[in-house]
Amino acid sequence: MSQMSPTDVARQLGGGLLSFPVTHFDAQHQFLEAPYREHCAWMLDHELAGLFAAGGTGEFFSLRPDEVGKVVRAAVAETAGKIPVIAGCGYGTAIATDLARDAEAAGADGLLLLPPYLTNATQEGLLAHIESVCKATSLGVIVYNRDNAIINEDTLEKLCDRNPNLVGFKDGVGDLELMMRVYARMGDRLTYIGGLPTAETFALPYLEMGVTTYSSAIFNFLPQWALSFYKAVRARDRETVMTGLRDFVLPYIALRNKGKGYAVSIVKAGMKAVGRDAGPVRQPLTDLTPAEFSELQGLIARVQG
Repeated sequence: MSQMSPTDVARQLGGGLLSFPVTHFDAQHQFLEAPYREHCAWMLDHELAGLFAAGGTGEFFSLRPDEVGKVVRAAVAETAGKIPVIAGCGYGTAIATDLARDAEAAGADGLLLLPPYLTNATQEGLLAHIESVCKATSLGVIVYNRDNAIINEDTLEKLCDRNPNLVGFKDGVGDLELMMRVYARMGDRLTYIGGLPTAETFALPYLEMGVTTYSSAIFNFLPQWALSFYKAVRARDRETVMTGLRDFVLPYIALRNKGKGYAVSIVKAGMKAVGRDAGPVRQPLTDLTPAEFSELQGLIARVQG
């Protein structure tokens, strides 16, 4: 069970950088708990405000529901209460509510509610889906606004009025007008998290809209660089931020955009490039080509040196 209230969890998440350990697979695509836990421990050697388990790099949807529980339990055991563990949650409402209850039983501190699988729905349907998950658990819930689960400020306000444990809004849309409408309506009622692919790109403008944190995929393989960049964002050090964007983030994005699903693949490739191989991605995703991997190695060497 969580030892922190949903409000306290949300407050802690909003005060620092967030990340997620990639899910380790062997050559047969089976989950490897020991190296996953070792990676969690390595991440904890650096400054983090919270950790997403079974919810990052798009790998949530490559896991079976029982595997989600295994990954969450491994993360909870390894972090041992040092920072909040936010468990991935999603699929249809029936599975999502089961996963929410299981995450609470596993000792997670909160939930990241990802979009329902494939289905498009009305605002009323999305409200009912999110509310069902909120009412299935006492954990704090962060709704991930993206893809086929984009809610507007009216829906969000209704959800917040009726569900005290809805404590976070993670944006994966990039609609600045929508984000401003949400923040203007809800203010400090929620913790706002940047969730666009390679969130560093949007971190500075989003800070002006109350988005004080984001989940950094890059942290998996360049934690010190990711932390330095985040601190520059929070300090509004535009020169340092722009240097980081030009030297690494924008070339990294250009490489990521060479293949569909590479937002996942490039993070695992980054792990391999720094000697922390987490194994392949699961189908239908594909790994980087040898030429693309070599290009990524060069980018990483540039900022490591």
